[in-house]
Order: sequence, then structure tokens, then C-alpha cells
Amino acid sequence: MTDDTPKTLCVFTPTFNRAYCLEDLYRSLIAQTLQDFYWLIVDDGSTDETRALVEELASRGEIPISYLCQQNGGKQRAWNTAVQACNQELFFCVDSDDTLVPDAVEAILARWEEVRNEEDIAGIVGLDGTTPRKPLGTWMPEALRRTTIWNLYYKAGHKGDVSVVYRTDVLRRHPFVVTEGEKFIAETYVYFLIDDEYELAVLNKVLILADYRDDGYTSNARRVTRENPQGYIRLKRMHIERADTFLLKFKASMLYLVGYHFSKETMLDGIRKAPNPAIAALAAPFAWVLALTEFQK
Repeated sequence: MTDDTPKTLCVFTPTFNRAYCLEDLYRSLIAQTLQDFYWLIVDDGSTDETRALVEELASRGEIPISYLCQQNGGKQRAWNTAVQACNQELFFCVDSDDTLVPDAVEAILARWEEVRNEEDIAGIVGLDGTTPRKPLGTWMPEALRRTTIWNLYYKAGHKGDVSVVYRTDVLRRHPFVVTEGEKFIAETYVYFLIDDEYELAVLNKVLILADYRDDGYTSNARRVTRENPQGYIRLKRMHIERADTFLLKFKASMLYLVGYHFSKETMLDGIRKAPNPAIAALAAPFAWVLALTEFQK
């Protein structure tokens, strides 16, 4: 029987046609050393056996599960739906092809207790890994106790994916904006917005074991960019605006213009609208080559 005590953490899983792997995540949830969470699944219009599977898992009564289903609109719209439905203090997105290390919830909430009363902390940033002892990239810098996502990557030099837990009230003020007719914008869009107001407490621990499958966003990044150019433009504009070196501005301008290549507008439109048109003009030939080569894969 599940414990009806109010939970601190919402583990949110967006899913689309992932009935074949969703039970792996379920097994990692019931194995948690601390059960102070509930599982919120937002089904983004699946046509497989997802609903039946979730109903069967919920009937076991091992952990509290909520299931919402919406018309297919992409992960970020599912995220917005989940944030509005969440009544827990903390919100933790764990994708349907991922699993948690056994003490992930315990470690998150222990770190949260240390910083909960710090008003300028929006949550916790930990690590994704291939094993509990092998992150997908680098460990956190040893002395780093708090950071923004931008500074973690572009100041501290971190490499690899991270696991981010946010205060739900902060997320409600920073929803994803997804262009009509598109289904994707990277999570860093919201992360960077929150960076402007808050920092994150660092947890130098692998929390999520990532398994990038052939039908996921990571394995299809170039195609996702082609199909969602406005979201890509919006995100890369944020990179340009936050970059504080010429090289970072140049690289971000190049990718920003790649988005324009796949949009209804032209690269010339992108140059005119760029935060720094001169740098965008310099980057345009390189963007054109990238759009015709790497972004066709």
C-alpha cells in the first residue's frame, strides 16, 4: 500500500510511445531508499499500450502515481501541464528512458534541507551518468557549492548532461514558450530564464542513469532542429545575449542563423534581427555550410 503522507518531490516523466521501457524507470522508483515523492506521468498522446501499463503499475500500490494524457504537443508542453498539476515543493524531470540511482531522492532531499531557506536558490543541480560512479562527462568542480546553469558550463567548464530539480513555484513563473506548429525547445530555455534570478545548489552526485534511445531527442538532434527552427532560434538568441566573449557570441550566432535557414525567413532576416548583426554577418557563411552539411544528418 502506498503512503498517503504529503510528498516533497514530484518526479515528472513526459512520455510518448514508451511503454516498452517505462517499467524500467518504475523499478528504479520503487527501489528508492527514501519514498518522499510521487510519480507524475504526462502522456503526450501515445498510441501504444502506455495507458494500460501505467494503470497496471498504479494498481500495485507500491508508489503513488498520477497519470495525465494530452494531445501530442511535445515534451515542453507536457512539462507545462505537469508544473501546473504539481502540488509538491520540488519538481524533478526524469525522462521515460532514464532510471534513478537507488538513493537519488534521499540525496536530493538531504541537499535541499541544507539550502531550503536560501531565497536565491531555485533548486539543485546533480549529474546524469552511465553508472552511479561514471557521469556523462565531468564531475562537478570540487569547490563549487552553487551555480547557474550558464556559469556551470561556460565559466566552470563542466561537460556532460545534468539532472536539475527546481522549486515548483519558480517553474510556474517560467513556463516554456513553444511556437505554434512546433513541438520542441531545449530545456535550457527555462534554465537560462531562471538563471537570471536564482542560483542552484550543487550536488556532485550521479542521480539519473541515462539511456539515449534511437527514438529520443538526443539521437535525433539535427532533425529536431530542422522541424523546430523557431524554438532553436529563440534558444540560440539567448546564448548570444548571455555570451561574454567574441568566440561564444560567434558560435551562438552561427547556430542562430542555422535556425533561420530552416525557418520561413532567411539568414538575411536573421542577421538584421540578431543581437549583434556585425558578428552574425561574419558567422553567416559558416552557418550556411553547417545547415547544408551537419544539420542534414
